[in-house]
Amino acid sequence: MILFLDHQNVYKGARETFHEPSLAPGTDGQIDPVRLGVWLIENSPYDRELVEVRIYRGQPHPSRDARGHAAFVRQRVDWENDPRVVGVFRDLRYPRGWPDRCAPGLKPQEKGIDVALAIDYVKLALEGRYDVGILMSTDSDLKPALEVVAAMRPNGGPRVEAAAWKGPGAKRPLSLSQPKIWSHLLDKSCYDAVRDATNYGLPI
Repeated sequence: MILFLDHQNVYKGARETFHEPSLAPGTDGQIDPVRLGVWLIENSPYDRELVEVRIYRGQPHPSRDARGHAAFVRQRVDWENDPRVVGVFRDLRYPRGWPDRCAPGLKPQEKGIDVALAIDYVKLALEGRYDVGILMSTDSDLKPALEVVAAMRPNGGPRVEAAAWKGPGAKRPLSLSQPKIWSHLLDKSCYDAVRDATNYGLPI
C-alpha cells in the first residue's frame, strides 16, 4: 500500500474538524504521516504492507520566510527519518509585496501540488508500484486521477481508496459514481492516535 497525502488539505481539514481554527495554535492539526499509514494498515481487514508514504506540500522560500522555511526543514527531516517517506515539495507562490505591502488577508499559495500528486498517483499505478493506493484529500481536482486508476482495476490494476477526516464540519471524502471506491472516514480517535504536537517553529 502507498498512502498519498495532500498535506495542506489534511492539516487544514484536521483543524476545521477537531479544533477551532481561529483559536488553535499552529501545531493543532499536525499529524505523523507514517503513524497514519500504520494506523490504516492495522485497522484494515486485509493483510497489507505499508511500503511508502508520499507527502505533497508547498515549501516556504528561505529568502521570503526564513522562520517558516526553518520550521519546514525541521519537520521534513523528522518525516524523512523513516525510509518509507517520500516528500514532493514545491516552492510557495507569494503575493506581491508580501508580507508588509500586500493586501490584507493574502497569503502564500501552493502551486502545482495537486497536479504533482495526481500525476504520481497515475504514474505509479501504471508502473505497478502499488496494489492499494489510498489518497487522503478532499480536493475534487484530484478525482480524475482516481478515475483513471479505478478504470485499470478490471484489467488487474491497483485498488483505489480515499481517506478523509470524519466529524462535525468535515468535508466529504472523494468518491466516484462508477466504480464505487472505499472511503476511510477517520474520526477523532484516529486523529488522537496519529497527532503530532511538535512545535517545529522552535529550534532544537
